[in-house]
Amino acid sequence: MRPAEIRYARSDGARIAYRVAGQGSLDLVLVPGLPSNLDILPEEPGYGRLVKRLSAFARLILFDRRGMGLSDRVDAIAQAEPLATNDIAAVMDAVGSSRAALIGASEGAAMAIQLAADKPERVRALVLFDGYAHFHGAVMDARKLRALIDSIETSWGRGVTLAALAPSRTEDRRFADWWGRLERLAASPTAAAALMRLNAMIDVRDRLADVRVPTLVIHRTEDAHASVQGGRQLAHAIAGARLAELPGADHPIWMGDVDRVADLIEEFLTGARPVSDRNRVLAVLLVALLGGESVRPGFGADGRLLNEQIERFQEAVPKVTERHGGQAERSGPNRIVARFDSPARAAACAVALREAAASHRLSIAQGIHVGEIDGSASPLSGRALDVAAGIAASARPPDILLSRLASELVSGSGLQFVERGALAVEGIRDPLPLVALASERHLEPIQRRARAVDLALLSTREREVLGLVADGLSNTHIAVQLGLSEHTVKRHVANILLKLDLPSRAAAAALVARQPAQ
Repeated sequence: MRPAEIRYARSDGARIAYRVAGQGSLDLVLVPGLPSNLDILPEEPGYGRLVKRLSAFARLILFDRRGMGLSDRVDAIAQAEPLATNDIAAVMDAVGSSRAALIGASEGAAMAIQLAADKPERVRALVLFDGYAHFHGAVMDARKLRALIDSIETSWGRGVTLAALAPSRTEDRRFADWWGRLERLAASPTAAAALMRLNAMIDVRDRLADVRVPTLVIHRTEDAHASVQGGRQLAHAIAGARLAELPGADHPIWMGDVDRVADLIEEFLTGARPVSDRNRVLAVLLVALLGGESVRPGFGADGRLLNEQIERFQEAVPKVTERHGGQAERSGPNRIVARFDSPARAAACAVALREAAASHRLSIAQGIHVGEIDGSASPLSGRALDVAAGIAASARPPDILLSRLASELVSGSGLQFVERGALAVEGIRDPLPLVALASERHLEPIQRRARAVDLALLSTREREVLGLVADGLSNTHIAVQLGLSEHTVKRHVANILLKLDLPSRAAAAALVARQPAQ
């Protein structure tokens, strides 16, 4: 979905960037925390999913806080008031909204609280996500603040805040690179440090009793930035407030299980359970992450060749996926997401994608997981997809990693797996066990008992296949020559290796070469 046009509202001499999504009768303003940039955030699937869900039932108004993102880079240090609530009102005026519900995320919660207390006629309801009333009580003390500001001033733009705000993604190199870019486009190092100093001034504890609008407090229990105690204090001090605690450690509202967050917000503001609840289905999800070999001499250092290789490969992906009963979508220049109804089909497709990537001189790492998704959603999103993406990010090319749950559903398929440790997943107490799809020689259990090699053990068809293997033909070429499916050929090869107790195709070819001529 293409983001709406960026516009600007005037507020006390500054221009505040905003955009509007959706056309619902309910106006809903998302008051963001740091970092934010309306241009780059839509690149992250979780953010896009949250915007799509919220704009489905409301007119969603998004903006960048002054001094941040696309809004004017004013001298934040000169602002005596850390909560520029006039900016929210100015954006509402610019879009013709006299009264709106506010979602205050992180420090945006305090801004939303202050506006509700100062101008209750402008606020119909509050949703406070991972928010707090007192910075030093819920986020960090003065010593930790000084250390954070020092690191911002020396390392801003290199993902300095990633571990504090999104700890579940620190091992995802691609996301870490993107996060560093988000920091750079959100603010300069000086502005970021100044905004953090302003956040440290937040203390709206004396205004909580003045809030008289319906309020929902949502907080992740293991939030790495703002303690859940901050959310509990908000819910206790605001009259009639409801508290919903969710699992997870990541701080941004658009990370983690955004569908669950959107469900809570929609039900709270509309009084009706989201329609998407009735569309949840069990699916097998595959995420593939692409890379390339070193650019060869003569093609320049700008990666032009690599980009062309990736583009050609991406064009072939839909046909490969459909051949294995899946539906693929491109969710980024180097990422593929596909949905299947069977883990065996997903695994077979992963093998085919790996072979196709190799033919394009690309590296590929893949992750497979099974879980519930919203079957009507496009693009694909949800917790199960986040887990599959995490599995792919932890794989080393050309590995195909699966959650043990997914691997246990392919019993009888002939696939075999080797243990690959476990993955820590946000919101899950115990690490998720992982397995890797073994190479072809393990498609059937290898018999350990030594026995003489006897080609008479093979069927006529298997001997045909063995001869073509010895000629150096791939499964695909063997399938074409014999008029079989590639899957059938793969099964024949597995049976040949099993019956002859051989470790690999190369060993089978060598065996044929050693046989006396007939």
